[in-house]
Amino acid sequence: MKNLSITEFAEITASKSAVPGGGSIAALCGGLSAALVEMVSNITIGNKKYADAKETMISIKEKAFILRNDLLDDIEKDSNAYAQVMNAYKLPKTNDEEKNIRSLEIQKELKNAVLVPLEIATKACKVIELSGVAVKLGNKNAVTDGMVSTMMARTAVLAALLNAKINLGSIKDQLFVKEMSEKVRKLETNCIEAEKRILNSVTL
Repeated sequence: MKNLSITEFAEITASKSAVPGGGSIAALCGGLSAALVEMVSNITIGNKKYADAKETMISIKEKAFILRNDLLDDIEKDSNAYAQVMNAYKLPKTNDEEKNIRSLEIQKELKNAVLVPLEIATKACKVIELSGVAVKLGNKNAVTDGMVSTMMARTAVLAALLNAKINLGSIKDQLFVKEMSEKVRKLETNCIEAEKRILNSVTL
């Protein structure tokens, strides 16, 4: 899915197909935000004016590269997770045994459909951290690009968490729901606070 052209991806997203949906779009936002961190790094590294930041910028560039590729892979991973939930709901339920198998499968796939967007949100939170460094130490001609990276990563986090939350509502394992809900809350709080801190550090 990540190898589609922008136009092709937008077309399939706009279609009646249930996938790609919000979780995949969140992953795409996260991947693009990481790419912006790389861009800021690339125009900073080698610039004599920012020689003191060179090693740090090389480090965040390498981390952003890994996150970009992981998040772009997550576009399809999230779509697959949702498709598996839909497949589980289509299982036969003509007798008690089939109903039990179907119920267990639905619950298993719903859990995965929580874990995948949580992974996306966690990675996007890491991108916010990197974008903060890019904004602080990177080439000032690209400071707004670093800020856009922050905003895009925040959107990726919150969007992915929406998908996790809606699936948590259908899960019967209350211990799992409690643990995942706490992770969701922390990720939401951390990304919102980090975005505010980064954006407020810049005067345009």
